[in-house]
Amino acid sequence: MSQRDYEAFDEQDKPSPDILRDCVHCGFCLSACPTYLETGNELDSPRGRIYLMNSALHGEIPLEGSLVKHLDACLGCLACEPACPSGVRYGSLIEAGRSQIERRYERSTFDKLYRSTIFSLFPYPKRMKLMLPLFYLYQKLGLRSLVQSSGIINKFSQKLGKMEEMLPDVTSPTFPPELPEVIPPKGKKRYRVALLTGCVQSVFFSRTNDATARVLAENGCEVLVPQNQSCCGALSVHSGRLSEGRDFARLTIDTFENLDVDAIVINSAGCGSTMKEYREILKDDPAYSERAQRLSEKTKDVMEFLADIELARELKNLNLKVTYQDACHIGHAQRIKEQPRQVLKEIPGLELIEMSEADLCCGSAGIYNLVQPEMSQSLLERKINNIKKNEVDYLVAGNPGCLLQIQKGIKNHRLNIKTAHPVELLDWSYRGTID
Repeated sequence: MSQRDYEAFDEQDKPSPDILRDCVHCGFCLSACPTYLETGNELDSPRGRIYLMNSALHGEIPLEGSLVKHLDACLGCLACEPACPSGVRYGSLIEAGRSQIERRYERSTFDKLYRSTIFSLFPYPKRMKLMLPLFYLYQKLGLRSLVQSSGIINKFSQKLGKMEEMLPDVTSPTFPPELPEVIPPKGKKRYRVALLTGCVQSVFFSRTNDATARVLAENGCEVLVPQNQSCCGALSVHSGRLSEGRDFARLTIDTFENLDVDAIVINSAGCGSTMKEYREILKDDPAYSERAQRLSEKTKDVMEFLADIELARELKNLNLKVTYQDACHIGHAQRIKEQPRQVLKEIPGLELIEMSEADLCCGSAGIYNLVQPEMSQSLLERKINNIKKNEVDYLVAGNPGCLLQIQKGIKNHRLNIKTAHPVELLDWSYRGTID
């Protein structure tokens, strides 16, 4: 067939021809790409996916088959971006390519229903909170053990089985009290910051938000916690649901932009990465482009923020061996690698032990572990094998998805290792107790 026989892409959120041309096909991305390392298939690499998107852009292949398969299989971890000598903005390409698939490709009825369920639940903390009593009873009455031992869900759908496996332990049918709207600083006020509480973070990792607020207050921060927060749009943007993600972004800008703060502090990798990306995803919106730019400039990962200030010195000995996992959207997307390690090393008695491939994706990647369970499991096994090489008490990571994923692997391998967000260790050190 000749060129332009296929109209794979329309004009809405089309992969940028200019960015596609930036790729010189040098191959430096191959050794950084987790899916290529697992399969050895060129089309499972950034270079291969760029080739597919370029072919689709020129009408040479349809929006089906290899194009959908290999774009779906991308983690979106962005490990390729720091490795690329040409500075190709691959994240923009994969989000645009996925947007074309999400809007125009006809998935199976089950896949459409499955994905619809995910996006009808996870970006809405209030809906997840309503599910907590059901999750609690499901575990407390032994139904979970019965379901898992029987393997009945996996016989019906491996994807549903994966979703069930990722459900964290729910220890109470009620939700912990929300953080107050204003948390005063301890001692003299040095900064005024706002805290994004997140979706999954606020429901299943409320302890991390509590620890974040305490650590910020300990360091002289007045912490504002807007009570009407919405999802920041991270899950939607990274999955190609760009219109939905932009709607969430606008709501978040409306919520935070008028707060007189020095920084907007984020303790979830994907959220921080996306909010820093608002300036890009809303660049064509005349009503929000400049506002998005200002908010992006104020957004800071909590460990990035803490590394930039002089920490309060009332830290107590923890006597722990810890290894750090670079969450992809902190290490690769935000290029924050040394700051979390720098802060952890300030905790007395904490021994930080580096593990092999600390910055290789664990297979969580937003909803990736729910929609690509086989590749996700392969990457998790690789991560667990690296964790096993060192004797540590805790693995720490700055993203709830990574913690849920790795917790599952640790449990399945019966390892005596716990997980936490790095800010929790700092909180324990200030309080002199390990929760």
